Order: sequence, then C-alpha cells, then structure tokens
Amino acid sequence: MPNIIQNSNQASSWQPEKSQDKDLFKAKPFLKWAGGKTQLIEQMVRYFPLEFNHNRRNIDFTQSNIERTVQFIFFNRTCFNGLFRVNNKGDFNVPFGSYKNPTICFSKNLQAVSTLLQNVEIRHGDFTIIQPFINRNTFVYFDPPYKPISTSYQKSSFNDESQIRLAHFFRELDRKGVKLMLSNSEPHNYDQSDNFIYNIFDGFQINRVFANRMINSKANWRGKISELLITNY
Repeated sequence: MPNIIQNSNQASSWQPEKSQDKDLFKAKPFLKWAGGKTQLIEQMVRYFPLEFNHNRRNIDFTQSNIERTVQFIFFNRTCFNGLFRVNNKGDFNVPFGSYKNPTICFSKNLQAVSTLLQNVEIRHGDFTIIQPFINRNTFVYFDPPYKPISTSYQKSSFNDESQIRLAHFFRELDRKGVKLMLSNSEPHNYDQSDNFIYNIFDGFQINRVFANRMINSKANWRGKISELLITNY
C-alpha cells in the first residue's frame, strides 16, 4: 500500500517573498475554477521539494485570440460557479450564475498576471508533450481532471484509462529522477472501498490536504473534503 501521510517531516519552510514590484506580489488567478488551488497553496507548498520553492512557475492558462479570450473571461465571471462545461457536441452549456454585479474585468490584476507570464511559455496538448523539456533538475506538478468525473456532458473524457496512462507516465519520469507532484480526489470521500488512485500510485508518498468544494451533484459531497497530493520524494 502507498505511504499515506498528513504531515510531512520534510515540510518546506517556504514563505512568499515580497517583490519590489507590488503588482507581481498581488497577482491572483483571473479565472474562477472549480478545481482551483488558491485555497490549497499554503498546504501544498509544504510538500514542494525544497530546492524548487524559490524558483517555480505556474502553467495554468492558455490563450488564443483576443476575442475568444474576452468571451471566455465573460462566461467564467457570469456563469454558474464559474464552471466550464460542454456537451457531447462540444457546445458550452453552463447556465447563468446568480450574480448581482460581477466584476467582469479586473484590469489591474490582468496586467499583473500578464507581467508574471512574460517569460513563461505555455503549450497546449497531451501531458506527455512535456517530456522533451524536463530532466533531473525539473519539478513537475500534475493537476488532472479528478476522479470520479462526469462523462455525460463532455465531448472527450479523462477516464480511468487516462488516469492509468498518467500514472505510468508519472513512474516513467520518476525513473529519470524528476521531482514530481500530482493532485487528485480522495476516493474514500465517496466510497471507502475505492482504492483506484491508491493502487495506481502505489509506492509513492500520498498526502492528504483539505479544501472546500462547492460543485457536486450530491450535496453531501460538497463542503470541506480531503484531496490527495502525491509526490515521489
């Protein structure tokens, strides 16, 4: 069975450093996200490999043309819980949210985020496209669609087969000496007999962190729940 821990003795002493540019320090994610990590970041950094705590980059967003970007931000700020979902035809199908006066464009934050991303290269594709760019000096964080995931509304699905393929890739990179971290749902929140994630990541460190999740079709699966943070160090 995997080694499951809630507090690591190798916890990092990382603290956010104030930048001389105040806008860089204040930059926040400009999109709402059902699986967002803002509330988890203080827990997650304790599990970062020490040598990467002060030199890391977040690859969270992709861009296309300006019109598509504006449309996407508008939907994100006005639809139900900021959820992005498409039907099996690929059409966006999230209803309006109940917001009286939502902030559509927080220009100062967008400018701060833009500044942070000036030296970042963002690529879109299968998770295996990172392979040519990493080596033993690389820290990789995976944040796949959590299991279980609904397949009824999606044109394509990150199913169990995809989870297994990612676990195999995780092991492949581990053999190369890459520092790895991966997030996923805690299956025991829903089914105490479900050991799927534990089994495919057997042999790695499995830590529990806690977050408030408000999007689920079942009310008793909302609120503060545990999630898994898997590392190879």
